[in-house]
This record gives sequence, structure tokens and C-alpha cells, in this order.
Amino acid sequence: MSNLRAALSAAVDQVLPGARADLENLVRIPSIWADPTHRDDTRRSAEAVAALARAEGAATVDVVAADGGAPAVIAHWPGPEGTPTVLLYAHHDVQPTGGDEQWTSPPFTPTERDGRLYGRGAADDKSGVMTHLAVLRAFRSLGTGVLPVGMTLFIEGEEESGSPTLTALLAEHHERLAADVIVIADSSNPAVDVPALTTSLRGLVQCTVQVKMLERPAHSGVYGGPLGDALTALCRLLATLHDDKGRVAIPGLVHNTSEAPDLDEATFRSDAAVLDGVELLGTGTLVERLWQQPAIAVLGIDAPRVAEAANVLLPSARAAVSLRLAPGQDPAVAQRSLTEHLTGHAPWGATVTVTPGASADPFELDAVGAVYDAARRTFGEAYGNAAVEVGVGGSIPFIAEFARAFPGAAVLVTGVGDPASRWHGIDESLHLGMFGKAVLAEALLLAELGGAGG
Repeated sequence: MSNLRAALSAAVDQVLPGARADLENLVRIPSIWADPTHRDDTRRSAEAVAALARAEGAATVDVVAADGGAPAVIAHWPGPEGTPTVLLYAHHDVQPTGGDEQWTSPPFTPTERDGRLYGRGAADDKSGVMTHLAVLRAFRSLGTGVLPVGMTLFIEGEEESGSPTLTALLAEHHERLAADVIVIADSSNPAVDVPALTTSLRGLVQCTVQVKMLERPAHSGVYGGPLGDALTALCRLLATLHDDKGRVAIPGLVHNTSEAPDLDEATFRSDAAVLDGVELLGTGTLVERLWQQPAIAVLGIDAPRVAEAANVLLPSARAAVSLRLAPGQDPAVAQRSLTEHLTGHAPWGATVTVTPGASADPFELDAVGAVYDAARRTFGEAYGNAAVEVGVGGSIPFIAEFARAFPGAAVLVTGVGDPASRWHGIDESLHLGMFGKAVLAEALLLAELGGAGG
């Protein structure tokens, strides 16, 4: 290891305690942009990130938003002449908690247990925010006053809502966000000591489907029999989304194959906390089903709670449906196919209305070239194990949007989570040891991109 690399390793160790403290402060802010009651919290979160960037000596820092969109942060640090500009992306908004009472500790009270920091956003993706800021601190702590590359920090505020105004934001701030390399710290590693470069992500389309059967509620005893109810009709409609093997039953969608080594089913079941006896859905390898095939899920249903149910036939019911898309799928085509399927399978003559929701393009890249070679070297060095290429079943709308806006930029999707992180779930957490490795890996990468990694 060169002198610079040894110094960087020591610098990362030095800044990690402060970075963790700032991460905990960010986790305390319930920045759930999707929930209108937390819009002020999301703005407070953006201001907190901006303050951290100013503290690291950014030449410019602004909190920006497109019309009707969430607050994002753009900050810039110039680099030496002739060095590339690297855009560092993460997001500060978080998912709803799924029910605070289900968490072992309160979701917005960061709590350490067994080397993991628990809290909503601890992994997804406030750890990504603090990874980038800790890297800046590490370089600044060296005392040279010079960063290895130009750095632009872009922290989005509506990723968990499907990034509806991201296109407008990129267009409005195109020059400020232009970069040669983009590092997206919003993915996951297969293990806490095995770094991954994510080379494919599925896309996404969502919708709300409403079923109407009656003008008003009807007595279930007086009218039940000849009359159906909307909730039962909705259940029958949603059941048509899968075939008997659990495959997505919507025609016209892209399905791909993969030659990647398959995952171990027992490990997969353990990581996902699958109950004994529950069958896995679909056909093909697990890798194909997770990375290269569509998947559909019902995310929620509007219906009376069991404790509040009355003996009436419900006149209407609705559900939120989410369809993940294989790489190569056009989201607009998928949305039409989903809508046509739902309206075409209306049970018992029910009126079915489909309202499109968020969408995101799938993404796939060939990790070939000097930037990816540098990432493999530096991440392998930081983690002590070779970096692997993986696909991810989730979606990051920003990636495809940025690739269209800046087609010449190399895109690196890196990980700050592991299978135990429970992104979007109850008891989300960050492995603190892996957090330190992620910071060191990114610092070593930027040093090498600037020609100082030697």
C-alpha cells in the first residue's frame, strides 16, 4: 500500500466516529416525503445535509427542488486541473416505517445492537449520504487542502416516491450535475465483507386499481347472494396477476435468462425470513427470478379494518399494485399491459379503474473500462475480498435518468447494505463495520481516479 493509501486508511478511522454521530442525527429526522405530514421533516433533513456539506468546505451548496418536488441538495468541491469530476449520489428521504409498534426499538431512535445501527434510513440511504461526506472528511483531514478529483454531491429527496420530478431537476441543473463518473451509494452487498458492483436493476411501474360494484353499501343478509361485494371482486381480480406457479401472468412483458451463478436457496430463505413450508414463486434460477424477470406484488388495500367491519356488501375497494420490470422492458409498454390486464379481467361486470403511479426504467451496464477496473481494485483492497458483479431486483430511477442526461459518464452502483439490512422493512439496520469499509473503498477509488492512488 502506498503512503497515501496508508494515510487514507488512518484518516477514515479518524473520521468514522463523527460520521456515525451525524448519521444518527439524520436518522432521527423522519424524512418520509411520501407522507404529506412529513414534508417539513423532509425539508429539515435536506437542510441538515446541506449544513454538513457546508461544514466540509463546499464551494457551493444549495437546497433545490423542481416544481412540486422534494428538496434535494447539490454541493460542489473543485478538484485539481485536469482531474475528472465525480458525482456522488444518495438520497435522504426514507420509506414509511410499516408500523412503529412492530420495531424492536423506535424507528427514528438510532440504536446499536450487536454491531448494527438500527433505524429507518440507517441503511437506505442515509448511510450513503454519510459515506460520501465521510470520504470528504477523510481527504480534508489529510491537511493537504487538495482533493484528488472534483466532487459534486447530489442528495435526492424523493427516491422512495419514484423520483417523479427528477427529470425536471436534472434539466434545470444540468451544468452543475455534469460529471465524468457517478458513484451511487444506494445498493447492497452480498455479505458485509464482500463488495459488489451492481450492474443491473429492474424497473418499476405502479398503479392504483379500484373496483366498484354498487352505488352504496347494501345489507349483506338482505341482498347477499345475487349481489357480490367489491372487496371480493377485487381479491378475484388481484388473483389473476399470477399463474398457478406464481409467475407473472401479464402478457407481453420482457423475461430474460442469466448465466450468473445461482444463489443458495437456503441462504435466500433465511435472509428473507421465509416461513417453513412456504413455496417460492416462479420458475428459472433464483438469479433469473430476482434480477431478470418481472415480479408483481399487492402493496396495500383500502378496506375496512376487521375490528370495524359491518354486515354490508362493500360498494368499492381499491389496491396498490407494484410491477417490477426486467432489464430491457419499456415502462410505458408495461404500464399499458398491466392496465389492459386489470380492466380485461373485471369479475362479474364490475367497473375497474386503473390510475397509473410511479415508474422507473430498468438499467443494465457492462462494467468494462478503466473506472470499473479501478473500482474492483480499490473495493477489493478495502473489503479484503474481491468485488463481485450483481444484479438487484429493486429500482433506482436516478440511474437511467442520469445515463440519458449524461451518456458519456461511467456509472458505479455501490453498496451500503447487506442481506440483513432489511431495507424498506421492520428493523432496518446498517452493519457498522461494513460502513467503515464502504468509506475506505470510496476514498481509495477517488484517489485512484485522481491519479494519486499509485
